[in-house]
Amino acid sequence: MSWGTELWDQFDNLEKHTQWGIDVLEKYIKFVKERTEIELSYAKQLRNLSKKYQPKKNSKEEEEYRYTSTRAFLATLNEMNDYAGQHEVISENMTSLITGELTRYVQELKQERKSHFHDGRKAQQHIETCWKQLEASKRRFERDCKEADRAQQYFEKMDADINVTKADVEKARQQAQLRHQMAEDSKAEYSSTLQKFNSEQHDHYYTHIPNIFQKIQEMEERRIVRIGESMKTFAEVDRQVIPIIGKCLDEITKAAESIDHKNDSQLVIEAFKSGFEPPGDIDFEDFTQPMKRTVSESSLSNSRGDGKSEPKFGGKSKGKLWPFIKKNKLMSLLTSPHQPPPPPPASASPSAVPNGPQSPKQQKEPLSHRFNEFMTSKPKIHCFRSLKRGLSLKLGAGPEDFSNLPPEQRRKKLQQKVDELNKDIQKEMDQRDALTKMKDVYIKNPQMGDAASVDHRLAELGQNIEKLRLEVQKFEGWLAEVEGRLPMRTEQARRQSGLYEAQNTSAVNSCAQDRESPDGSYTEEQSQETEMKVPATDFDDEFDDEEPLPTIGTCKALYTFEGQNEGTISVAEGEMLYVIEEDKGDGWTRIRRNEDEEGYVPTSYVEVYLDKNAKDS
Repeated sequence: MSWGTELWDQFDNLEKHTQWGIDVLEKYIKFVKERTEIELSYAKQLRNLSKKYQPKKNSKEEEEYRYTSTRAFLATLNEMNDYAGQHEVISENMTSLITGELTRYVQELKQERKSHFHDGRKAQQHIETCWKQLEASKRRFERDCKEADRAQQYFEKMDADINVTKADVEKARQQAQLRHQMAEDSKAEYSSTLQKFNSEQHDHYYTHIPNIFQKIQEMEERRIVRIGESMKTFAEVDRQVIPIIGKCLDEITKAAESIDHKNDSQLVIEAFKSGFEPPGDIDFEDFTQPMKRTVSESSLSNSRGDGKSEPKFGGKSKGKLWPFIKKNKLMSLLTSPHQPPPPPPASASPSAVPNGPQSPKQQKEPLSHRFNEFMTSKPKIHCFRSLKRGLSLKLGAGPEDFSNLPPEQRRKKLQQKVDELNKDIQKEMDQRDALTKMKDVYIKNPQMGDAASVDHRLAELGQNIEKLRLEVQKFEGWLAEVEGRLPMRTEQARRQSGLYEAQNTSAVNSCAQDRESPDGSYTEEQSQETEMKVPATDFDDEFDDEEPLPTIGTCKALYTFEGQNEGTISVAEGEMLYVIEEDKGDGWTRIRRNEDEEGYVPTSYVEVYLDKNAKDS
């Protein structure tokens, strides 16, 4: 089965078919190119996805990856990154093994096809030329025969005519013989041309064209084989990365199987265990006995009024409920507004009643002043360690000894700090040992360097090591105190001991710094504070008391006030409210709407009706 014998007359159709085959090959190349682009895009998206969910360095997210579940997720992200790399390998291999090779092959194929069909056209032109020569020889032979026949008829006519001279007859006879000779020559030429054409035609259709068509057939078959091999390579490129992708998926499965829920639960305990004992039973309070209720000692008004309340060192304190303190009540004590109150509206409503002369203008005390008064009236606790942990961080930086943290968390932080300092000491000691060896080498071989040149650096390292050792001793002392290896220091010993207090002065004083006023400003009033330290439970009792402040009267809102600053409360015009603390000269009155809503409003915005009996008591 050969194109040369079966398709000897289908030259044009073969030309179209081979061009279609090249078009198919180019279409397949385009398909593979688009596949490689998809693989690259997919790999890029996978890498971006993995990068997006990777934990940021030196951030809080890194602490979350101590749990087995989050570590498994991190392993999944890393494996997805490798997974994306395999898709990049697919793209690279397809580009080099398929796209590049086929592109070069197509160029060679086009040149070969052009050469074959050029030979075919040349053979066709040759046979057409031979055919034209045959036709010309045939027509010439036909013409000469007709001319010879006419000359013969004319000679016979002249020879039969008795009136024609003998010379004319001879002339006609010679002419007839000449035509016959020409006809014979044309016949011989036509016969020769015909034989030659038949030979050429036989060679054309049985030799030249079959050979050309056979080459075209082989070229087309090579193209078909090549595109089949490329398709196999297309699949093989994918198959080669399947084991690696399978390993990535196996690692993801292994990471998922490594998740230990019990271990993660234990880590949660270690991360958040406070070390405090659960609260004890609450004592029964007998209200059948007549009681004289007074203003709570923890209010700012009472501490500012007498400033003589004594710390409760003796007596039995109530059960601690500090984890359940209402935050708004506590913060209202610490963040009462001390910026100038806004003036009343220019045009009052008809129902507004004048409230007398406005409070005299005076320099408003900053928030730190009120803290100072509060601290002097009540014993100051070292960095409010018995309050909720977030409060000390809000007022200033955490203390150096982590005393703002619960016992268990404080122990972990101190242990971590000791480990870090020990690592720093080891690094410094390694540097010192290296320099000592270098100095010994210089002493033995003075030409290599001056031994005295390293003395200064050795002295610096010695000082650094000594400082770090003092730091380690300091933190180990705090750690021993937390772990109970050393007896807890009494209040007198704590005041007299200057070993840790001198090194922690900035941390202790930081609790009195960076107070935030309602308008967002900060004040620093450190020197006016007096340092008094008592056991944390005494300070807790002041804030553990859930008993609300007693009312000392009522008031009516003359104007609407939007309490936007911390410590203030919004009121509507005409609203009746309870007064729990009157104006102390700063232009603000403390009121209560209900059990959970209380705060400060400008004195000029309300009309106050004080209860004389309550005020006297």
